[in-house]
Amino acid sequence: MKQSVILDFDKSVKDYKQSMRLDMTSWQDTIRFSTTYKNFQRLETSLDVHLPKNYGVIFLGSGDYHHVSHLLIKRMKKDLNKKPLTIIVIDNHPDNMRFPFGIHCGSWVSHTAALPYVKHIHVVGITSNDIGIKHSWENRLTPLLKSKLTYWSIGVNVKWAKLIGLKNAFQSFADIDTLMSAFISSQYNQETPIYLSIDKDALSPACIRTNWDQGKMQTHHLTDLITTFGKRLIGGDITGEVSNYSYENRWKRLMSKLDGQDPIDPKMLIEWQEQQNLFNTKLLALLNHYL
Repeated sequence: MKQSVILDFDKSVKDYKQSMRLDMTSWQDTIRFSTTYKNFQRLETSLDVHLPKNYGVIFLGSGDYHHVSHLLIKRMKKDLNKKPLTIIVIDNHPDNMRFPFGIHCGSWVSHTAALPYVKHIHVVGITSNDIGIKHSWENRLTPLLKSKLTYWSIGVNVKWAKLIGLKNAFQSFADIDTLMSAFISSQYNQETPIYLSIDKDALSPACIRTNWDQGKMQTHHLTDLITTFGKRLIGGDITGEVSNYSYENRWKRLMSKLDGQDPIDPKMLIEWQEQQNLFNTKLLALLNHYL
């Protein structure tokens, strides 16, 4: 079992047994939600300096930092021994949207799919209309057309994808049980190493509360997936914590508001963070069996 690491951007993650904390709060306004490529490269350099040589699960804090997963996956190259890498992203959103101002928490997947050692990315648990017809033009099509990315979704009308030859890249199901069964079956006989990136907004609000719109996955779906593929895991990260933040940058304040990022009542925030802490403790105990 390797030591887990908390990249402490937003003070949302509690301390866990055998974990280390890196104070990243000075990066919060620069990195949260979105950042320029130049600042992202600066963050990458900082992580190269401060992350230990070997580590287990990494906590990123709010889902507003999910794009940091891209930097962590880049670091996996040294552990692959020239093997291809499969990435499983548990998320209620595709995180593959167009973003012309650098990289942000909803656009990072296309950048990761472009890495030559990444064989395929599966985004599992989508219920967001980000992949529906109204937002179809916002999705970056290149990784989908190159068969490097598959969306696994529930209850979203994705018939438009068939019209442009992307039927196989859009796996749509009526319910979460059928989706998870189909996904696990599709990957069961594969042998490639897996990086697992978990955004807890894929989970039902009955399981955990996040500050993004949430999906329908239940806790047992996530634990079943981890135990099934545990021996293939070589790395992983967790996002989806809850925290309030007022951006110094006006543009980020506006974009956050448009995305429905309303402040959480302080009393409710404490309650949600306590629930998150209990959930993380159990999830980390399971992942530590494999990482």
